[in-house]
Amino acid sequence: MTNHETYMREALKQARIALEKDEVPVGAVIVYKGQIIARAHNQIKMLKDPTAHAEMIVITQAAAYLKNERLNGASMYATIEPCPMCAGAMVLARLQNLCYAAEDPKSGAAGSVVDILQSKKLNHRVEVASGILRNESRSLIQEFFKQKRNFAKP
Repeated sequence: MTNHETYMREALKQARIALEKDEVPVGAVIVYKGQIIARAHNQIKMLKDPTAHAEMIVITQAAAYLKNERLNGASMYATIEPCPMCAGAMVLARLQNLCYAAEDPKSGAAGSVVDILQSKKLNHRVEVASGILRNESRSLIQEFFKQKRNFAKP
């Protein structure tokens, strides 16, 4: 197993926690100098906060850990491609790398719909790798929305 897979499995653990809490199952971890320094899952419903995405929470945790608003040299592992809000936060935090599992064809901002992370119009670019444990992540998301559709049926 590669380091990428090891870290993504930790992000998937966070996504499963979100699933158990009836949140969209997205998880993220931040790695700095080979150590996980932050872990989070979506908490939008629990906190009644539309910005409580796993990626936003994990950035806040990592900045607190490093006592710095810049996450130079840090890498994020997320179970799904970030949305524009989260991608923007990654650029502002000066995150070095993003590794994500599954693409988000509806609102992905790392190349699927838009590419904020590699935009030459911005003052920082985040290196991106994708597809790490894609099937596991995609299965969690599909399971969540399948449950929602089945619950909604009369």
